Amino acid sequence: MINCVINDKKLKVKEGTTILDAAKEIGIDIPTLCHMKLPNFNYKNKPSSCRICMVEVVGRPKLCTACSEEITEGMIVKTDTPKAVEARKINLELLLSNHPKDCLVCPKNLNCELQALAEKMGIREIAYKGERMQHKVDASSNSIYRNPNKCVMCRRCETMCNEVQTVGTLSGLNRGFDAIVAPAFNISLAESSCTFCGQCVAVCPTGAIVEIDATDKVFNAIKNPKKHVVVQVAPSIRVAIGELFDMEAGEVTTGKLVTALRKLGFDVVFDTDFSADLTVMEEASELVDRIENNKTLPILTSCCPAWVRFIEMNYPDMLDIPSSCKSPQIMMGSMVKTYYANKTGIPSKDIVMVSVMPCTAKKAEAARSELGTKDIRDVDYVLSTRELGRMIKLYGIDFKGLEEGKFDKLMGESSGAGTIFGTTGGVIEAAIRTASEWLTGKELEKIEFEELRGLKGIRGAQVKIGDLNLKVGIAHGLGNARKLLDGIRSKKYNFDAIEIMACPGGCIGGGGQPYHHGHEEILLKRQRALYDIDKNKKFRKAHENPMIKEIYETYLGKPYGERAHDLLHTSYSPREKI
Repeated sequence: MINCVINDKKLKVKEGTTILDAAKEIGIDIPTLCHMKLPNFNYKNKPSSCRICMVEVVGRPKLCTACSEEITEGMIVKTDTPKAVEARKINLELLLSNHPKDCLVCPKNLNCELQALAEKMGIREIAYKGERMQHKVDASSNSIYRNPNKCVMCRRCETMCNEVQTVGTLSGLNRGFDAIVAPAFNISLAESSCTFCGQCVAVCPTGAIVEIDATDKVFNAIKNPKKHVVVQVAPSIRVAIGELFDMEAGEVTTGKLVTALRKLGFDVVFDTDFSADLTVMEEASELVDRIENNKTLPILTSCCPAWVRFIEMNYPDMLDIPSSCKSPQIMMGSMVKTYYANKTGIPSKDIVMVSVMPCTAKKAEAARSELGTKDIRDVDYVLSTRELGRMIKLYGIDFKGLEEGKFDKLMGESSGAGTIFGTTGGVIEAAIRTASEWLTGKELEKIEFEELRGLKGIRGAQVKIGDLNLKVGIAHGLGNARKLLDGIRSKKYNFDAIEIMACPGGCIGGGGQPYHHGHEEILLKRQRALYDIDKNKKFRKAHENPMIKEIYETYLGKPYGERAHDLLHTSYSPREKI
């Protein structure tokens, strides 16, 4: 332990503690912009580039950055001197002088950390006027919109892309006034090796990186009398969207969400939990088939489009391992354009399928060429949680005061297994619940597989299924996925079944969710809420869902059979890594 004094308060801290963290321990707030730290997921932003957290250390002639300077024995720190405060203000004013002034129409308006700091520091005019940087906007992808003119070079996105996700798409280019963060040679995101996971979007403090907005297209579809607009809601949306309306993180808003969607004008509201159950049926069948017929193991879950693109680019030699199942959002789209269309007599070409997803990669997934034809897509439009929140606010809907609505019946019933798809470990747990009963012919005595839960980046467990010890591996975050896949390739890991989620925490931490600003407790609350929903469900195994039984009996036939394979499965192709 090291002794120090901060603003005349004595304290002891562990060796290696920064001034910023030490100050937090005694309730002293030092403003920051580029700083980012999530200990549970083991990452920290290191550039100290914004210079907003300047403080004085007694005995030193120059100020230092609190986020990077470590406490030394006997250090005396002053965070509130005129010299430190003035330096922060000047540095912020310099950032503002090179920033666009379109705050009113910026996607991050009222959620921008630069804007919040300007308010906090009482800046009411631009002190330094002159030439500003002018960079080309990148709207090339279906998922992520880059406006480098709003970049403050905090390098958070670079840290996420390179150190956490190990995708390596974003890096600092050029120097001085021309410096930006972009793909190599400033190529577009669509041309790059980006997986569209959206973790850069989740941590950007300004409007430099945001999701491609589909709200206008969805509103136009709703207003078109010739179109029948169907919407589906992913599991993790119901435990996160309330945060946009000043509700507690993890508060379950399923019924209010359904009512809000009806008020917006959607014709039918379905639950992606249902198609998650459908995914369980197919993935569990595929797992059983591989085990019983000595086919390729391990099997990897294929629900996350960002990690699917990641493996296509980085591990093309391992494309026989992932399950061939489409993701739940695409399965729902496929069933709406076939099963639902047949049931209602509405032509597929007149149905617009909209998904509300926690993920920016789902936008790119919906556009994949193999998931539909040119004229009839499995999914037409994807909205993030944040986009739906903006739509609800635009209509002046009192979300907190809404009555509890119910999903439409045809594909609205779901099991608890479908719900836990929204968190890391949930997909594989849901699949094992069903696979276990199919392999043993016996009902599970204990439905929860606690050994598969948690937030450890890479974890393994053995699950006893009759005489079989099923070895299960789980990873969340693409950096952990890389370690896991490298371990499989090198024979370090020997798993039978694996779940990978691209985002830290899984879908609860998706790039399209309400910004959690580094507060891990928010992710934990969302996770606990999903497990609570599962506990309270009437059915907790996908194969017990009566609507799932009906759809197989009347339309799909046998799970993993010919028709199911045609509608619910896909294939993967190696992609060039740039």
